[in-house]
Amino acid sequence: MEENNTAEFQIEISALDATDEELDRMTRRLLSELRELNVESAELAKSGLAPEGSKGDPITIGSIALVVIPAILPKVADLVQAWATRGQGRTVKFKGKGIEFEGSPEELQKLLASLEKGRKKK
Repeated sequence: MEENNTAEFQIEISALDATDEELDRMTRRLLSELRELNVESAELAKSGLAPEGSKGDPITIGSIALVVIPAILPKVADLVQAWATRGQGRTVKFKGKGIEFEGSPEELQKLLASLEKGRKKK
């Protein structure tokens, strides 16, 4: 049975003592890794209007907009968990499907596992 329903999430990352440039670089690396998972859509989150005279779309540093089919969520959680543990002081905020979560990668994995179980019961 093919699933055509998707879920939208926003992933916000932060790291202790990271500059805006370092945070942007880390965000783009995570974005690249997420795109390799065959997600429906993954892009840097837009932040509204660009400053006058700037070129291109404004982005929110450290924020990724993600659209996935529910079956991919465990892989996304595994990847985000692995990404967060590769660097000292990295934290992840995960928002979507009526939830807002901020915590350790392990807690994110538990939350997504419980969401997946709830979806299977329906």
